[in-house]
Amino acid sequence: MALPFTFPSAFFITATDTDVGKTFVSAILAVGLQAHYWKPIQCGAEPCTDTEWIQNNTHLTSDHFFPEAYLFKEPASPHLAAGLENIEINIETIKMPDKKQWQYLIVEGAGGLMVPINNSLFVIDLIKHLNLPTLIVARSTLGTINHTVLTIEKLREKGIAIMGVVMNGPKNPNNRLAIETYGKVCVLAEIEPIETINANSLKQIFVTQFPGNSYRSIRSDKLEPSAFTSL
Repeated sequence: MALPFTFPSAFFITATDTDVGKTFVSAILAVGLQAHYWKPIQCGAEPCTDTEWIQNNTHLTSDHFFPEAYLFKEPASPHLAAGLENIEINIETIKMPDKKQWQYLIVEGAGGLMVPINNSLFVIDLIKHLNLPTLIVARSTLGTINHTVLTIEKLREKGIAIMGVVMNGPKNPNNRLAIETYGKVCVLAEIEPIETINANSLKQIFVTQFPGNSYRSIRSDKLEPSAFTSL
């Protein structure tokens, strides 16, 4: 039975690894929801930041984007990039943008959950600090079952609500089924490679992958209990 799904007003996007497609998926959801976007920690500014890439490819106006809390030159793990500039990231200084400024807010992480942001904390601690439900972006290819199920289990250990998984890459029905079965979570979308990325192609992906913002057919006992209502 297909179950209704409403995007939370604010949510965090993480991934099973770096370069899996967090920013690409963030762009799809930003243009589809006309959402605001925020990347609290950005490591690497050349040729552009993730914020600039999304703005360039969605054509959303500048007021849809919030500045980074921390912006570092080196494209490296946050703890290393910050250290190279003699800075230590303090998550207590990372505050959610004023709710009056947005209807939907997408918050994108840096790398995966266990990427260190300082000597004692990781990206998963930032998610917990911001108190946001989380969407997982995963590869569709070989190795994704292990990476995705580990990510799911780590979020559950921290008591973080999981919205579901978006698989990025060529369709792989066996990997999708395995993630849903062993992870006990919904695969919300399977996004295949596209030749051209622009506002129109991103919007088309949103329309086809999230029709009516509703879940695919899946047993209800596989759903996370608390992630599916607006914050």
